[in-house]
Amino acid sequence: MELTVDTKQEIAVIESGIIHNKYATEICEMIETAAKIRGTGIATRNPLYVAQKLQEGKSVIAFAGNKLIGFCYIETWEHELYVANSGLIVHPDYRHVGLAKQIKEKAFELSKKRYPEAKIFGLTTSLAVMKINSDLGYKPVTFSELTTDQSFWQGCASCVNYDILQRTNHKMCLCTGMLCDPKNPQK
Repeated sequence: MELTVDTKQEIAVIESGIIHNKYATEICEMIETAAKIRGTGIATRNPLYVAQKLQEGKSVIAFAGNKLIGFCYIETWEHELYVANSGLIVHPDYRHVGLAKQIKEKAFELSKKRYPEAKIFGLTTSLAVMKINSDLGYKPVTFSELTTDQSFWQGCASCVNYDILQRTNHKMCLCTGMLCDPKNPQK
């Protein structure tokens, strides 16, 4: 059976604000469900943390009408030298229609707007996200080129692969690190 999305329904991908706090738990549930289905590479998130990102305008949220269908947030590390785009999630009914790309593009724009000097990075096991990131100018890098902030790496603790990251002293995992340096853009 092929899934079709109602393309007549307006999809909005916007920067978040305090009015979106009520979606924090639903976002976390979407992330947790996706992690269980995939079985790899998605760390769970705390609703209070997500609510903070929503309130501070440090996230992008997507709707089809009034229905929450996607999310991604940004976080800075090492005194704003690095900014990560994290927690990308798309509702299962809206996958494979280009929504993840719209969300990532908006999160990338938000990162550059708020932190123009920061290196933008992310971790992913998703081939689709790697393609989107590559199109945005990210390049695959070793983990040594990413933030050394231990609190960032602690965020991976809820991922099923965290033991790999610990055993390798944060040098590698099943995720691919991707980085976009505004001072050294990819040709």
